[in-house]
Amino acid sequence: MENTDELKRVFDQFDANKDGQISITELRDVLKAMGSNYSEEEFKRVMEDIDSDQDGYINFSEFSTFWSTSSDAVNAASELREAFDLYDQNKNGLISATELHQVLNRLRMACSADDCVGMIKSVDSDGDGHVNFEEFRKMMNASSIPGNGDGSKP
Repeated sequence: MENTDELKRVFDQFDANKDGQISITELRDVLKAMGSNYSEEEFKRVMEDIDSDQDGYINFSEFSTFWSTSSDAVNAASELREAFDLYDQNKNGLISATELHQVLNRLRMACSADDCVGMIKSVDSDGDGHVNFEEFRKMMNASSIPGNGDGSKP
């Protein structure tokens, strides 16, 4: 939702009394109307997460920041799943050394079958000989840490 006007319309749906801010009651009412089963404690936690100036209300700036951060996270998760699915050739939820080897060769990346076995072993935390999505996610997150070619945390 890149469009500011569109985001403002969504904000206005939450802001029932049109005072330019969203109270915890307004947040609760809209989320419940959308089918949410949040407990009172969860509503408070959501409010605290979004209400960065801690004044008890969500203003448009806070709402906009939250929305763009959430959208970025959703897009990143979707892209990560697409990348995993590219390697999971037989769609069984696991990447084998054979599948990794096939895809890397298709991408013209010189890699032996033994190299692929080694790559799988390096991230296979449950020892089943395959990489599941959670192991793949951890590997991708570790490899995106700057200044760390070995994948370990700084």
